[in-house]
Amino acid sequence: MSKYTDLARERRSHIGPDGRPVYNCCQAVVSVFAQDAGYDEAAALAATYFRGGMQMGSVCGAITGSLMVLGLAGLNDPAVSNELLRKIRLIHGGMINCKDLLAASAARGEIKKAHCDAMICACVALVEEALRAHGKL
Repeated sequence: MSKYTDLARERRSHIGPDGRPVYNCCQAVVSVFAQDAGYDEAAALAATYFRGGMQMGSVCGAITGSLMVLGLAGLNDPAVSNELLRKIRLIHGGMINCKDLLAASAARGEIKKAHCDAMICACVALVEEALRAHGKL
């Protein structure tokens, strides 16, 4: 664990009146790096509609947030983003879409929030690794 994954877990522990976490998957990833990666935490608010694969089961919000962080930190090299996506696909049987990841998780008997929280922490760890490797943290 790192301070970034700890912060993501802490943010996901806050549940709103609708019963969902206050920070969605994308916002959780984007927000935790703000101060150290040199951008405003308010940038996480732009991630509102990227939960649940843009609310239609497309690319997982945690993955989208990971790519946002790389861009916000000034890492605009396709090799960096492709490597992050390669690692995620390797871990998750080639899947990056929210609906596919959730279906596989449900088939294993996992609870949705637990799956999403684990996905967020995995993405945060990969982003932290990339930012450190490129001198952005």
